[in-house]
Amino acid sequence: MKNPKIVFFDIDDTLYRKYTDTLRPSVLEAMKALKNRGILTAIATGRPFVAVPSKVRKVVEEAGMDLLVTINGQLIRYHGEILKKHPMDSRKIEQICACFDEKQIPYAFVSDEKIAASGSELVVKEAMQYILPEYIVDKNFFRNNEVYQILGFYTAEQEKEVGSEVAKHGYKTVRWHETAVDILDNEGSKARGIRTAVTELGIDMKDVMAFGDGLNDIEMMESVGFSVVMDNGHPALKAIADFICPSVEEDGVLNGLKALGIID
Repeated sequence: MKNPKIVFFDIDDTLYRKYTDTLRPSVLEAMKALKNRGILTAIATGRPFVAVPSKVRKVVEEAGMDLLVTINGQLIRYHGEILKKHPMDSRKIEQICACFDEKQIPYAFVSDEKIAASGSELVVKEAMQYILPEYIVDKNFFRNNEVYQILGFYTAEQEKEVGSEVAKHGYKTVRWHETAVDILDNEGSKARGIRTAVTELGIDMKDVMAFGDGLNDIEMMESVGFSVVMDNGHPALKAIADFICPSVEEDGVLNGLKALGIID
């Protein structure tokens, strides 16, 4: 694909290394080069707006990025204004929380501006330290706030049992940490968010390109016109990529766009 109309970028381990708080200068260079070619630029992340790293926000502002698809497609911003949102059903949230309480599994509620955990257990602190260490503790947060996603803090060994319970309520789990998963409705994904956004802009999915690296990028990669996976990406994602670019440490986004002939 030589002429995408819009390019979506995951954040963690695509644009930014969360474990080292590193964002290479080439990222801003790449965004500006795309804009100079008249190509729209966008973020597609599992993070809520409040947890978008300051270094990424700076690139969004300086490059004038057009769209922010956050919380795995549950909330979409276009030029700073909310375009679409998909909050969870509070009754189903209550049912999932009751299940987790019974199994003694900590959890957290994800809103646009806050993440509220059920407690401050070590497993929560460890998973959250690179996402939003300033989370609050409030088990009743969902009763007075829109929640777009739940985080569950448990190991992969518990996945079969817990995942089947979550599925009973019409939700799914996507693992992003050795002890943490995202929980969102079965239709929820970055792909849904992207599809909604580009439809509003009059862009066909075949004219969409996306860069990513993780398991929560699978639906996105399967739905866009051209998928680019980082060399540091998950093997399952690399297996379905149209193109594999260098790793995030090797200026993968900039060099990938150049290798594809999209920017000079």
